[in-house]
Amino acid sequence: MSGKHVAKNQPSSFAFTDENKMKIEEVLKKYPESKKKSAVMPLLYIAQRQNNNWIPLAAIQLIADMLETTYIKVYEVATFYTMYNLAPVGKYFVQVCTTTPCMIRGSGKVVEVCKKHISEKQGHLNKELDSSWIEVECLGACVNAPMVQINDDYFEDLNAEKAEAIIKGFKEGKLPNIGSQSGRKGSEPIQNRTTLLNKNA
Repeated sequence: MSGKHVAKNQPSSFAFTDENKMKIEEVLKKYPESKKKSAVMPLLYIAQRQNNNWIPLAAIQLIADMLETTYIKVYEVATFYTMYNLAPVGKYFVQVCTTTPCMIRGSGKVVEVCKKHISEKQGHLNKELDSSWIEVECLGACVNAPMVQINDDYFEDLNAEKAEAIIKGFKEGKLPNIGSQSGRKGSEPIQNRTTLLNKNA
């Protein structure tokens, strides 16, 4: 399902910022010295956040050296989890949930919108190099299906028209309010409450 691939153009080196080195020191304090390689996931995440939401291979090597483990061990983690990106994803990274609840509610149409307005192939930057999209497993907002995650935020209760409006907004550098795009609050019923209406019951 995932359109993950490794970028062909790689930086020759990678170094953590001083701020992130301090964060890493705090992370490593949570693990015994003999088990510090267990910190691989948070270190990968820190590297990704520092590098415009993707992890270069040089960062994987650096993390392996820091944790005194092999490159392949870190690479295996980075390639297994969809939360890690191994190629540039752009300013707007759209993750479309296509698991059963979202699929039944029309996520396929959202995928078609992404193909039309971002790129035909998932995991590839658009022509403007500012956005990309992939299909992902359940993002945990099934009651508000179909939904997408754009960067760190959820946009729910979508249809083709609403998804298209969101993606077209990329060109103007804006996103709508996060959450439901149909106006409901949280996971309340679409047609308002139909039970437990009597407060005295």
